[in-house]
Order: sequence, then structure tokens, then C-alpha cells
Amino acid sequence: MKGIVFIVLSELVETQHGIEAWEEILQEVKPECEGVYISTASYPDDEMIKYVKAISKKLSLPSTEITKVFGRYLFNELNDKYGFFTKQCANLFEFLDSIENVIHKEVRKLYQDVNLPTIDCTVDSPNEMLMLYHSPRKLCYLAEGLISGAADHFEEPIALTHEKCMHDGESRCELRIIKQL
Repeated sequence: MKGIVFIVLSELVETQHGIEAWEEILQEVKPECEGVYISTASYPDDEMIKYVKAISKKLSLPSTEITKVFGRYLFNELNDKYGFFTKQCANLFEFLDSIENVIHKEVRKLYQDVNLPTIDCTVDSPNEMLMLYHSPRKLCYLAEGLISGAADHFEEPIALTHEKCMHDGESRCELRIIKQL
């Protein structure tokens, strides 16, 4: 996982819970890099899982909720840095549909060692989309948060349901996104 993701996670914790909270989490996780991340470098995926578990324990919240909140925050931070991707799209569904063939394609050009999920979107109606998500890392709750962040950005309220999930033994996750009119 790229360092930028770890950097944004530390910013989220520090902003919402203070530097002391982040220091306590670092003490529990004990990352090899001592919490100093380079945005373009790659770090072990399991390190992120350790952080989520430590934050979950510290805040007494389910790890799924921590991951969704982080995804929403991560979307905003990435969009601040790489807003040209959202500027090319007129609405949420157009943006979500561009993830695999535009955003992930560009990321793969920049980083040879990147491990991205596979995303396939089908628009079922003007207000409903089905997203198929597959990743060996099973970060579907992060994807939920990222989708919610994108919906906020496009000012399109949504209802999101997780109809099938890899955490339940499915081969992929199915996320249904319905625009709330």
C-alpha cells in the first residue's frame, strides 16, 4: 500500500483525536518505519490492518466503521491532490465508472508495484448503479467510504448497500449505489 494512504490516516487521527492519540496508536502498531511514510513508497498491506485494529480499539468503534470513515476522508484528500479526475466527470456515476479505465490506468502507469482492486460498474437506471469490487486485500469498506466521499463531492446524496461481500465468502463484493432524489 502506498505511503500516501498511511500519511492521510495519520492526518485523520491527529485532526480528529489529537497527536497523542496517534502516538499511542504508533506505540501499539510499532511499524518498521516508525510512522514516517514516504507518499510514493510501498508499505505492507497488513500494516494498515494493524492500524485499523488499533484505532478501533482506542475509539471503541467497529473496524468496518473506522475504515468507512477513513475512506470518506481519503477521498477528499486525494481529490485535493488529484482533482483533475473529478473535474473530468459531470456526476457521481460518471466518476465511479471512470475508476477502472481512467484512474487505475493512470496509477498503474506511475507505479509498477501498485495493487489496485478490480472495479466494474453497471448503470441500471439513471439513479442506480451496481459496482462489482474485487481485491485480494478485501478493502470493500474502504471503497464504501471512498464512494460516500465522491457522492459528497458531487453533492449527490446516495443510499449504499453491500449486497454481497468477500468477507462472507463471496468471490467479489457487490455494492449498489442509489441516488436519493
